[in-house]
Parts: sequence; structure tokens; C-alpha cells
Amino acid sequence: MNKYELLGQFQTFGRDLFLMGINNSHSGNISHCARGGRGTLTITRSGAMLGNIAIGDLIETTLARNEFSDKNASRELVVHRAIYETGSCSAIIHSHPPSAIALSLKTDIIRPIDAEGGYYFPEGIKVIDAKTAVASPEVAAKIAPLLKHEKVVVVRGHGSFAVGKNLEECFLYTTVLESVCKVILNYAILAGVVL
Repeated sequence: MNKYELLGQFQTFGRDLFLMGINNSHSGNISHCARGGRGTLTITRSGAMLGNIAIGDLIETTLARNEFSDKNASRELVVHRAIYETGSCSAIIHSHPPSAIALSLKTDIIRPIDAEGGYYFPEGIKVIDAKTAVASPEVAAKIAPLLKHEKVVVVRGHGSFAVGKNLEECFLYTTVLESVCKVILNYAILAGVVL
């Protein structure tokens, strides 16, 4: 897939994440890793507006550290690289789903109570702790091994990392996660349950 084909996908999913309220104007990041040839990793630039991605917002770098191209990349690049090094995916979406973040403050595993959520996440969604939750080697070391087997993991108080063979899969897991969390929170309100 060339840079312009990737741009179209980054624009579609970045815009939809913003319109759905999963990311704010400047939060989150998206990446794709082409393993053939040079092993190119394409990631959104630091501070990019995912709801309005332009070609200049895509930074091409490599799986290995590259001081020239890395300087403009999302600061979460360290986490994306660690996940790609496991060889388990070709795409990653990191987002800040508000309901998932809220639930992550109260639980170590988000357990779906709805049928759709249970279908995608029968074992629940894991939540990890990190002293430095944003763009840290600690998050990279903790989350990469989990995402070899999980579809999405939440960093407590920060956001989610979803993996897949393509960006559509990552988008699916991200949106189902947020839907699961909204259902749990809405049920708790209606039933008067304290979480």
C-alpha cells in the first residue's frame, strides 16, 4: 500500500474516531507497518488532528530507531514499535475513549455485559497500570506482550491500543470497546449500581 492509499485509510478512521467522540481534536495516533521490503512504519505526526489528517501528517520511519524521521512522529512511537516487534499485527490505533478511560480507573478487567461486547471480548479487556502512562518504555514493555494475544488493551487513565491486520480491524475493536463501556456505565446509572 502506498502513502496515498494509507492516507485515505488514516483519514477515514481518524475522522470517524473524532466524530464518534472517541478522540478529542488532537489526541490519539494511528500507524501501519509494511513488513516487506524496507519494513516501513507509517505513523501520524506528533500533535496531528486525527479528524483532519493531511499527507504531511504521515511520518514514514522504520521499525528500528531512526533519529531523522522519528523527530516528528507521534510520541507514542516507542509503544507502536514495541507492539510491531512482536509480529502480531500490521496496524495500530491508539485512542482516548472516554468511557473506557473512566472504567479503567475502577477495574483491572473490563467485562462486557452486552452480547456484542461478549462476542468480541469473551475474556474481557485487560487494563494495565504504568507510572508514566503516556509514551513510555514502561507502557511499551507491558502492553506489547499482551497484544500478541489480545485485540485491545487499556492503559489506566490514559487510553486504548487496538491491533489488527488492518486499520479497519483496529477501528472495530476500539469502537466495540467504547460501546461496551458505555453500556456498563448506562446500566450502572439505570440500576443504581455503584461501580
